[in-house]
Amino acid sequence: MALQESTPKAQFRRTAEFHPSVWGDYFINKPPCDEMLFSAWIKEVEVLKEEVRTMLTSATLKPSEKLKLMDIVLRLGIGYHFEGEFNDIIEHAYNTYHGNNFDDDLFTVALRFRLLRQYGYNVSSDIFNEFKDGKGNFKDNLIDDVEGLLSLYEASFLGGHGEDTLDKALSFCKTHLESAVAHLVSPLADKVSHALKRPLLKGVPKHEQWHHILIYQQDEACTGAVLKLAKLDFNVVQKCYQDELRIISRWWIDLDFATKLPFARDRVIECFFWGLGAFLEPQFVLARRFITKVLIFLSILDDIYDVHGTIEELELFTEKIERWDTSMEDLPDYMKLFFEALIGFFDEIEQETGKEGRPYCVHYSREMLKNQARAYLIEARWFNQDCVPQLEEYRRGGVYTSCYPMAAVAWLCGMAETGSKEVFEWMLKNPKIVVASSDIGRLMDDITSHEFEQERGHVASAVECCMKQYGVSKKEAYDMLNKMVESDWKDINEELLKPSTVPRQVLILMLNLARIIDVVYKDYDGYTEAKNATKEMLTAFLVDPLPVVA
Repeated sequence: MALQESTPKAQFRRTAEFHPSVWGDYFINKPPCDEMLFSAWIKEVEVLKEEVRTMLTSATLKPSEKLKLMDIVLRLGIGYHFEGEFNDIIEHAYNTYHGNNFDDDLFTVALRFRLLRQYGYNVSSDIFNEFKDGKGNFKDNLIDDVEGLLSLYEASFLGGHGEDTLDKALSFCKTHLESAVAHLVSPLADKVSHALKRPLLKGVPKHEQWHHILIYQQDEACTGAVLKLAKLDFNVVQKCYQDELRIISRWWIDLDFATKLPFARDRVIECFFWGLGAFLEPQFVLARRFITKVLIFLSILDDIYDVHGTIEELELFTEKIERWDTSMEDLPDYMKLFFEALIGFFDEIEQETGKEGRPYCVHYSREMLKNQARAYLIEARWFNQDCVPQLEEYRRGGVYTSCYPMAAVAWLCGMAETGSKEVFEWMLKNPKIVVASSDIGRLMDDITSHEFEQERGHVASAVECCMKQYGVSKKEAYDMLNKMVESDWKDINEELLKPSTVPRQVLILMLNLARIIDVVYKDYDGYTEAKNATKEMLTAFLVDPLPVVA
């Protein structure tokens, strides 16, 4: 029903046409993996792990060659098997960083810098001054060194605010790589094309793993043991994901929300992508289950506040959540269904974390949910009053409406070793890395989805806020918001550097959540419109095993 200008919006629900799930009950009905084949994969993985470990610790490999091998292993998504070996390689690289390393070429210098920054070492970007001319520009003789340019390009994304050398490096490398790519042959052409679309810093490790397996299988220089391990490990972990999804899918179908709440998006598998995007390692089963379920609930909660609820219903519902009042007599039926299921999920958190001696987890989950509901209600009031807020006010609320603080808390509930009470307290204070990751999520989502949202009736997005406040065109608003996103990335880079008040794994979680947004929302809304590229990507990760030559 169309809204009339003279009629209060509170009397009407907004309209929405969301696509149903593109998966249905696929993972429930999918035949399980052949157990004999799976057992053979696991045995061969163990053999290959030792072979690659021997390579990483070989005394005959130069430090620069170990860094290169380490980089390949990381890109192929199997680095979690070799954390001890990597720490030794990185420690040696750091201890020798300030020595006379300039006999090394641009590729090696940039690789060393990038890996050290990735591991939290605040090494100076002044090391690249050796590659500049007397005017402070990068030397022209670097233009033909495509491998070196690509290495420097990837390193340039690790900069913080005010690191002009890295900003200049990015501009220099991007210009010349874009010119060179059309004249390259594979696999180098594929490496450059992929990096220009999405540099390593912004790539989800699972997404990068899949891409680089396809790239490195064209590269004769990539050792067979490493590539074969990556493929087998991919298949073994894929089977673990399928088992996880079978359980989650049954839970979802038992809720029957697709029938009972037809206005809401049915996105179980897409939400699971956030779980495996956060950390791909198979041992994080409980954390993936919690983050998947909480994102499913937040997606429906978003649709309740954005699409279906009247302002009177939303005011009442928010009050219920604020007080955690589980009496439901005065709620409309659709809210009763949702709230009852949500309470059941929080009971699950309480039960699982109580076994680990962490009863405080459910308290922090509820507190973060209250923040989420408050932010949603503020946006609903803005919509009801035809209010376009100031951009900074909108961004403050967007920290929560991005869903990332709540998603991070859910992940921590599933992390017995990392999710301490002190980490939850840190999370509730909205530290810079949480704000930056959430802001990336909010702004990139708005840039790609605001036109569709406005058509169906939605609070003003960051785009509309920016256009009104600054009197700019839509394109100019996009440019301004993208610059804010790039500033957020620099904030994340700075927060990843040592020392830190929380375990590094928590910081990497926030980095990975930001990366997921770049994959899902950079070119289009790959969450709401999940039928094409998103489905193809998830099919590759979750359905199709990779062929492995015996």
